[in-house]
Amino acid sequence: MATYIVREVKGLPEMLAQHPLILQLNPHMGLPRYEQLLRQMLQNGYRMVGAFDEAGNCVGLSGFWISAKLYSGKYLEADNFVVDAAHRSGGVGKLLSDWMLEEAQRHHCDTLMLDAYVTNSAAHRFYFREGFHVKSFHFFKSL
Repeated sequence: MATYIVREVKGLPEMLAQHPLILQLNPHMGLPRYEQLLRQMLQNGYRMVGAFDEAGNCVGLSGFWISAKLYSGKYLEADNFVVDAAHRSGGVGKLLSDWMLEEAQRHHCDTLMLDAYVTNSAAHRFYFREGFHVKSFHFFKSL
């Protein structure tokens, strides 16, 4: 079984280096747009965690925020949770999910939450196995 190290991805340059992995979840996310959005998100407390193989390659990652909402209390929200296609079903997603759960507990969060694309049934099965449930619909209107 492969060995992975889970650690925070720090700073804009290291986050930008993860663009190829982001493309597996968001295939139309060009590098300039990715950088533009990261710059905005970092101003709002955005962080990123990655799972790295023995060669130092990032094979899974998720961004996240810690904040609070009336309906959830203090929360850690995962964003763009993705595992490299060649490493799926190898425990990488579980490692990342466990890391975020521990981070949420360390920050005394009430909730761990995320959005998953409605077409990503494999992700839905994973999140249900990890103890997540559907609380609401996340409505979206493009402008």
